[in-house]
Formats: sequence, C-alpha cells, structure tokens
Amino acid sequence: MTTDAAEDWKRWHEHRTEAVSAPDGPLALTGTHWIGDHPDGRLPGMPGRWTADGDAVVLTAGASDGLTLDGRPFSGGARLAADPGRAAASRVAYGARRFVVLVREGAWGVRDFDPDAPARRAFRGIEATPYDPRWSVPGRFTPYDRDRTVRVANADGRERGLELGGELAFALDGRDLTLQVSVQADDSLWAVFGDATSGRGSHRFRFLRPPAPGADGWTTVDFNRALLPPCAFADHFICPFPPPGNALSTAIAAGERNLLT
Repeated sequence: MTTDAAEDWKRWHEHRTEAVSAPDGPLALTGTHWIGDHPDGRLPGMPGRWTADGDAVVLTAGASDGLTLDGRPFSGGARLAADPGRAAASRVAYGARRFVVLVREGAWGVRDFDPDAPARRAFRGIEATPYDPRWSVPGRFTPYDRDRTVRVANADGRERGLELGGELAFALDGRDLTLQVSVQADDSLWAVFGDATSGRGSHRFRFLRPPAPGADGWTTVDFNRALLPPCAFADHFICPFPPPGNALSTAIAAGERNLLT
C-alpha cells in the first residue's frame, strides 16, 4: 500500500462525509412526491399547487405561500423543467428548504430537501473500510453494440428501466468477474452491484464509479471507493437495484459499508 493512495482515499472519504451531510445533501431529503399520486396538485407539506403539463411541471402559488423562484418572492404561475445538479441549484425554495423537480419515465415529481431533516441531525458518519490495494485492480470495458435497457426493481417498490452500455471485466482474488455498467455523460462508468457482504456487513447493494476507460478500454476498478447509494441516507430516493449478473459471489469488504449508528 502506498502512502499516497491511502492519503487520497482518506481525503475522498472525508469529502464524501461532508457532501452527504451538507444542507442540500442526501440526508436532507424528506420526501419524493409523485404528482400523479396527487390529482389535486397539493403535495404533502408543500405550499403551492403542482401539476404536470406535458414536458413541464406547472407551479401555481400566491404571495402568502412564501415560495421563492430563482431567489425572488413568487406568486402566479410558472412552468418548470426538471432541475439539474444539486438541490442547492433548484429554482424553487421555501425558506431553507429546496424543492427539486424531477422526471422519471414521463412521471413528474418534486423532492423536498430540508436542512433540518431528522436524518441529517442524527448523522454520525459513514462506516468505511480503510484503503487496501488488493481491492483496486485493472478492468477492461467492452461496449455493447447498442445500449440495452433492462427493467429492475427500485428502492421505492416500483420497476424502472436501467440503461446499460457495456460490460466491465476484471480479476479479483484470482476470480474472473464482470459487471454490467452504464456510461455517463463524461464517459465514466457506473455500476450497481451486490456482493457476498450485501446485507451481511454492508448495505444491501452499492454503487461503483470507475473512471472513463482509455482508448484501449482499460480503466481502474477500485472497490475501495464503493459507494452507499442515496437510498442508504434517505428512504425517499428511488435507487435501482442491481441488474441481472451484478450480484457478485465474492465478498467485497471494501469501501463504504453502512451508516454509523
């Protein structure tokens, strides 16, 4: 184990702890409300009236509702597209709370991020295994001829499509393993995986984000940086479960494992 790699991992872990506990981090999510479940447009605990209209959400509110839009007091009506990026960049706020518009497979919803969320106040840290070089190995990415979409269960009990762009092959503890992965906008990879520790020392599934492969397809598969999914921090996230083939029989006792209790 090199000192530099261990120190890099330590900084990464510290940054992750800061990010998840930030006022707009995943611990602050107190609700994901699907507009289709509320035909009257009144979302639980949220002022204003929220309705879906084709390619947007329409928000209608009065001055007494206390909402702001783009940092200014809001009344009247506005069409809202899905918010990109972090909750802090969302257009609609209610005091310190941020309301984030999202769409999944044509279904519109709004997330409620509250810095005073009980989960954020109770947070004690992330249980993570210190860096061990044996969990960082080379891997080769082979793209599919075309992207594939598989239907997988999500943490909220609904089934949704998960787009997969190829297969990542690597060797770990003398065993040849593969993961089906998605390709992100910056060409980095994303895998949802389980292993022999899932539910027995680690969260029931985790995420892995290998860097963009080189021109030869090679990248680094570093399970020291296995991530807890957002739904480990708040029940209101809709994380996908691992697709078929991504439940590894190997025990990967590395990376983020659970929330500290």
